[in-house]
Amino acid sequence: MSIADLGDIRLKYALTGPEDGIPVVFSNGLGLTLDMWDPLLPHLPDSWRILRYDRRGHGGSELTPPPYAMGQLIRDTESLLDHLGMRACLFIGLSLGGIVAQGLAVKRPDLIRALVLSNTAARVATTEIWQDRAALARASGLAALVEPTLERWFTRSFHNSPDVAMWRDMFLATPVDGWIGCAQAIGGTDFYSTTAKLALPALGIAGDRDGSTPPDLVRETTDLIAGSEFALIRRAGHLPHVEQPALYADILTRFAAKHCR
Repeated sequence: MSIADLGDIRLKYALTGPEDGIPVVFSNGLGLTLDMWDPLLPHLPDSWRILRYDRRGHGGSELTPPPYAMGQLIRDTESLLDHLGMRACLFIGLSLGGIVAQGLAVKRPDLIRALVLSNTAARVATTEIWQDRAALARASGLAALVEPTLERWFTRSFHNSPDVAMWRDMFLATPVDGWIGCAQAIGGTDFYSTTAKLALPALGIAGDRDGSTPPDLVRETTDLIAGSEFALIRRAGHLPHVEQPALYADILTRFAAKHCR
């Protein structure tokens, strides 16, 4: 693990795999850290040069006062990739990470060769919903949000298993101001018109039991990009790489083999 000092923000990141490998970036969801990808890593090709990072206000990255803007979160990722000299990446964004991915692909097409939009959308929920959640977090902490969030994220069987404890702990460890800042950024974002302008290989992934970004919403966003592909993972929720890691990895690997040689 390393810290990148980008001037206006310090971000924690992990860079693994051969230096000459296919550059791959994983971008996290709200309330999650780079450790969210741990269940998936053993299933990925050894030839990938993988970057994971903690978003502003999350994990080991610097906490700055809210509110945050989506452009700010996009710029953080852009600055990190420039700092590390990564170009023409396979960029995999899940939930909030997928919103960042859409904006970055429009702003800096040189950074992204192919795009995976996992369990995300051009617009997620409404401004009012995010305002209400931010107000609840500010008044009562993330403990007031954790159980409804986990219910949206996971299938019932996983939610009722001991394995959910890791995800509860990760969510609750998120600084409240970091969560609020990113939630406000989501609430202020609508990328329907900009995402429709993208012209690059793109893959949408959805879990059939996702209570946060249902499959139809993910498909609607993916279909904005001409020539895009779509994969539905059954018996999985908002984090399909957790409940179906081997299948998720296979979908990514097949997509990468076609577009990132």
